[in-house]
Amino acid sequence: MSAPAPSPLAIVATEPLPRQDEVLSEAALTFLAELHRRFTPRRDELLARRVERRAEIARTSSLDFRPETAAVRADDSWRVAPAPAALNDRRVEITGPTDRKMTINALNSGARIWLADFEDASAPTWENVVTGQLNLIDAYERRIDFTDPSSGKSYALKPAGELATAVMRPRGWHLDERHLRLDDVAVPGALVDFGLYFFHNAKRLIDLGKGPYFYLPKTESYLEARLWNEIFVFAQDYIGVPQGTVRATVLIETITAAYEMEEILYELRDHASGLNAGRWDYLFSIVKNFRDGGAKFVLPDRNAVTMTAPFMRAYTELLVRTCHKRGAHAIGGMAAFIPSRRDAEVNKVAFEKVKADKDREAGDGFDGSWVAHPDLVPIAMASFDAVLGAKPNQKERLREDVSVAAGDLIAVDSLDAKPTYDGLVNAVQVGIRYIESWLRGSGAVAIFNLMEDAATAEISRSQIWQWINAGVEFDHEGRTVRATPELAREIAAADLAAIRAEVGDEAFAAGRWQQAHDLLLTVSLDEDYADFLTLPAYEQLRG
Repeated sequence: MSAPAPSPLAIVATEPLPRQDEVLSEAALTFLAELHRRFTPRRDELLARRVERRAEIARTSSLDFRPETAAVRADDSWRVAPAPAALNDRRVEITGPTDRKMTINALNSGARIWLADFEDASAPTWENVVTGQLNLIDAYERRIDFTDPSSGKSYALKPAGELATAVMRPRGWHLDERHLRLDDVAVPGALVDFGLYFFHNAKRLIDLGKGPYFYLPKTESYLEARLWNEIFVFAQDYIGVPQGTVRATVLIETITAAYEMEEILYELRDHASGLNAGRWDYLFSIVKNFRDGGAKFVLPDRNAVTMTAPFMRAYTELLVRTCHKRGAHAIGGMAAFIPSRRDAEVNKVAFEKVKADKDREAGDGFDGSWVAHPDLVPIAMASFDAVLGAKPNQKERLREDVSVAAGDLIAVDSLDAKPTYDGLVNAVQVGIRYIESWLRGSGAVAIFNLMEDAATAEISRSQIWQWINAGVEFDHEGRTVRATPELAREIAAADLAAIRAEVGDEAFAAGRWQQAHDLLLTVSLDEDYADFLTLPAYEQLRG
């Protein structure tokens, strides 16, 4: 008697999209179902381990390098696999979602790499999930174009040799895809995004002289990196491409991962490409993990925590040293400024700050860095060209002068800056504006001349929560003001009224402003801190 056929993957609670079957073919869904059966149980175990680790940090208010992996760190003999040609020079990387216009503009931008984002820069509506995959397929097949309906401007790809190399970022482990279920269990969004992209494009990309390259977000431990490596090994065998075809760059954007950088590279060593320093999620992770730690872990305004802060410098310099010791690329942080078409002085000041930031990264030994707008590509490129010249990277700079102790990474109280009333106002304003856009399906949003994504909203709401729970006091207009839920509600109400006055009653009613206001206050003021804003937000996301 033969075994029963496996249950098929079900597409639920959504209307079919044009060309959806090209992405969700029977063969692709079979692959996703196999990924889900094999790897979701381990994903679930690792999410439970995160909770245990957080509880341990709450008890101790400390972190250290892992004793059980000391041998990996002490072994100087191992290296990650050599970089493929398409990933050897990464001096400038542009980030952005996979909508059709952005796909063309990012590939045409002049950057070496495009982070094609299904994660923080993309609200995971069904349309964004499916059409994002279609846009990448169409780009690799060179059948993509776009005409802006408002301006009439047309966009098309440049010649192949001028295009950036795409590195795709799937959703983090904590997010599920509610529209794809197996035996009524949702498939993890990470497996959906990775699986569809790999299934459809691995062989296409190899034929183009590139490969299926990935950014792995919100990794919290080397065991999570090990799971990804197991997925890569299985997927390459399943599709029939050589082992080592996949390359992964891991974002070190959680405080726990900062203590396991070498181990993360070791677990992925046959598929590893590098590590990246992700600023906002990293600060969010510090607040989340040390929210019980008292005044010494209270962060000042987010814009006051620059990459030159001692604990941030410890993190970035350790990242460069770790990567170069193991033959991996070290990729720097984001320049999020969006140039203004109306204010040349704002641009001048911002461009100078971007240049200083990229000069510092190149001087510190990074092999590349991120920008959010094509106009910033030449600025970042000049900073790295000045240091690299004709070299593709500077992995030979081992940075053996760097020595970072465990306590250096969490020395938040080494900062002189303090929280301010204006910082609280900004956190509320940015939080409401970002969440409103996300709930309408747009995850990359220009707010106050900065390109913001979900990490921005996370640090904003986390700081509101932290400052209130720590009883922070501000000097404001000659008096002392305490951070309280009432103050946050007062600021949020005033901002909502200002938005209504600015956009008008009709546009206000057509938006998701009240909903965004309410959700921000919920995740900022609830006694129980939500691990991720995007979890309750996803329940309210239409489509």
